[in-house]
Amino acid sequence: MMKFESPAALPFHTYNSLFLSLPFDEIEETGTRLALFAQHCEHGFKKGKSPEDIVKSFWKEYVAEADELAQHRLLRYFIQYIERQVVLFDSVEDSLFEQTHEMNGPGSIKYLLHHFESVVDRAELLEKIRTFSLRLVLTAHPTQFYPGKVLGIINDLGKEIKDHQLENIRLLLMQLGRTTLVNQEKPTPYEEAVSLGWYMEHVFFHALPDVLYRMLVELDQDIATFENPRLLALGFGRAATAMATRL
Repeated sequence: MMKFESPAALPFHTYNSLFLSLPFDEIEETGTRLALFAQHCEHGFKKGKSPEDIVKSFWKEYVAEADELAQHRLLRYFIQYIERQVVLFDSVEDSLFEQTHEMNGPGSIKYLLHHFESVVDRAELLEKIRTFSLRLVLTAHPTQFYPGKVLGIINDLGKEIKDHQLENIRLLLMQLGRTTLVNQEKPTPYEEAVSLGWYMEHVFFHALPDVLYRMLVELDQDIATFENPRLLALGFGRAATAMATRL
């Protein structure tokens, strides 16, 4: 079973228990045996055993009746279960972000601007941002690529966790259990562009205007007449740029 030392640990374990109530074949057995497998791996690793020896000794001690096909199937169930636990934990962390981070602390706009106490410093900052441009380059890598349906579930799951909607969380976990997290083939440039488009629509198109708005308000600047619209800009990796150009 996954262990975390963070404020997200308790809600994660609470919602993680919902997995065992889902109407999937062998899910309760998978969850139970996964806990045993994790403990067995930890003990074996401490004794210096190889991964192969650890797995073989687990079969012998806990699943002696399973043939090779059943063993492979159980390992696949373990992987699928853990993948969904990771998605759940990420969603829990996202939902708790404002509670676990100091929103006006180091790294925030307010914290930065409050360190420009003198009129000279503020004037230098204003002059700088009139000509400065930060270009955030988005790219997509096959190993970091969630299918669009999974991104939608993650987004909805975070919202429901934030509102503590247990039944809706359970339904989304059920949907997640029926949705593959792994692409069988390397994503095409088009699929990468679509994935980046999702992040633009649901993340960057909301975050960037908010950052600019809060910064200009703190600096007593007129938002409507600020003369550097490219202070924060978006860029794309080569594959995504090529596809976006074609579209």
